[in-house]
Amino acid sequence: MKIQQIRKRIEIPRGMRAAIVATVTVTSLLLGVRQFGGLQPLELVAFDRLLSWRPPQKPDPRLLIVEVNEADINNLQQWPPTDETLARVFEILQQHQPTVIGLDLVRDISYSPGKDQLAAQLSKPNVIGITTIGNTHLESIPPPPSIPKERIGFNDISSDPDGRLRRNLMFASYQGITLISFSLQLALLYLENRGISPQVTENNKYQLGDVVFSQLKPNSGGYQKIDARGYQILLSYRSLKVARQITITQVLEEEFDPSWVRDKIVLIGATAPSLKDLFFTPYSAIAGGHSKMSGVEIHAQMVSQYLSAVLDRRRLFWFWPEGLEVLWIFGWALAGGVVAWKLEHPVSLGLGAIALLGSLGGIGYAIILQQGWVPIAAPALASMLTGTGVVVRQVQVSWQQQKMVMRLLGQQTSPEIASALWQARDRLLQEGRLPWQMVTATVLFTDLKGYSSVAERRSPLELMAWLNQYQEAMTEVVLHHQGIVKDFTGDGMRAVFGVPVPRTTPEAIARDAENAVCCGLAMGDRLSQLNEQWQQEGLPAVQMRVGIFTGPVAVGSLGSKHRLEYGVIGDSVNIASRLESYEKERHEGVCRVLIARETLEHLGEKFQVESWGNLTLRGRKQPVEVFLAKGDRSID
Repeated sequence: MKIQQIRKRIEIPRGMRAAIVATVTVTSLLLGVRQFGGLQPLELVAFDRLLSWRPPQKPDPRLLIVEVNEADINNLQQWPPTDETLARVFEILQQHQPTVIGLDLVRDISYSPGKDQLAAQLSKPNVIGITTIGNTHLESIPPPPSIPKERIGFNDISSDPDGRLRRNLMFASYQGITLISFSLQLALLYLENRGISPQVTENNKYQLGDVVFSQLKPNSGGYQKIDARGYQILLSYRSLKVARQITITQVLEEEFDPSWVRDKIVLIGATAPSLKDLFFTPYSAIAGGHSKMSGVEIHAQMVSQYLSAVLDRRRLFWFWPEGLEVLWIFGWALAGGVVAWKLEHPVSLGLGAIALLGSLGGIGYAIILQQGWVPIAAPALASMLTGTGVVVRQVQVSWQQQKMVMRLLGQQTSPEIASALWQARDRLLQEGRLPWQMVTATVLFTDLKGYSSVAERRSPLELMAWLNQYQEAMTEVVLHHQGIVKDFTGDGMRAVFGVPVPRTTPEAIARDAENAVCCGLAMGDRLSQLNEQWQQEGLPAVQMRVGIFTGPVAVGSLGSKHRLEYGVIGDSVNIASRLESYEKERHEGVCRVLIARETLEHLGEKFQVESWGNLTLRGRKQPVEVFLAKGDRSID
């Protein structure tokens, strides 16, 4: 007994079970798709959107970009600029004491005149040059010959499958040698002047000052399938405008504030679209006409990321371990299932889904603000698919339950009773049966007088058509008065008022009794109409008898699993039947409606009645006080 009580106490509701099953199924499927990179494009779109919503930071005051735009190329009247022109740019900048100058222009060959002047400038200890590794030896571009190897950095960039730049490649291997990126070389030289040098931790991670740069994995954040070779971190963009920018023409004409250069990192590079050194970024979708960012600006973003992390304590991007991401996705899937289970109304369900996805987006945005990246697309899909699965399952179960309920009833019911029954389906349906219960109901029996005369004049098929016409008309009357037709007995009918949903108040029981008497009287009116029609067709007129009794009955499923019907049994049923068949020849008018004192007590003074006295009905020892219902007083 105790074990059964414990089981009952911990039993999970059916809807919750469906939510859990859908959660496990959807999560498993999504994790499988995610494992093969199927969700990565959606995660990247979500990441870009959240990243673009971050409040922009001010341009980094430690950086200056000297750009070469289309106007500069027109002014120079050639591309690339001569060594003499470039040397003059370096000479002017060096006069204002920058900490480091980075040249993001390919300069592996000389463009005369001015070869010696440029070589002298590039050999200075605060100048960093570039080389391009490429994918093959033929694609690689050597650095300027006058810059020592220790002051060379590669300018190769790792783009994602969608062509956008989200990663910062710090180190790369080339012909067995580990090379340092151009942006990291600039940052190292700047930090070296401030007494900060790099080191490698015990677990082989790169560290600058107190900041450890954890290597990006192929499945970090929303990634699942990326080329994580080399040493990469997620690039944290400062904003669309990373630093102050001046043109190479302004430098040559010395039209700039010297303080913009002093103690700064100066990057020289091309921004002219015709030079095709432009890249898509997470901001490309909202950048309007500036959908791409130049290579020199990308490198400036990377330099700013290093300096901000080490000097400003700006956090690097962090990620959850794989196990925690799985729990995160599972939790949102379960939340979607619970919302679908609890909110059945379409409007409530729609608002709940919006609130759920809005909460997910809000949490994801809050995490982005804290420099974290967690999956967003996967949990959003998980919650929507789980919710959809639960809704589909609920619709399927509801359809099956409705079908079962109607099979168990075995009859049509009025819309009001059908609705009430459906609302109470969880209580009514137990192990495929309607449980037996005691209710107070009003039972109505009918039978025809003169049926034999009709039957002898028609063939069985014609008689069946005639009976269907009669029973259809009487059924409509019953349903109109909130009753259910329990069954037909040839030309007879049994109807019940007050089931299957139990009446719990005297007012409700009285209303059922009143509906039943009104129904019996209305049956007489309807039969009069049918008689007029039948007489025109040459058929005799018929009369009907109605017996009505109000009292306790037992209701529930009756039969076996192979043949179930909605049973209504008890002495009240027998009395109603005996009232209908009492003294069949004692009949006036088209329809005789006999009721017992037990029904009359619920009617008040609403109906005109004629007492027939205390009668002993067939098969009963105790007499029953019987009345003939003659009409509704309110009509008179």
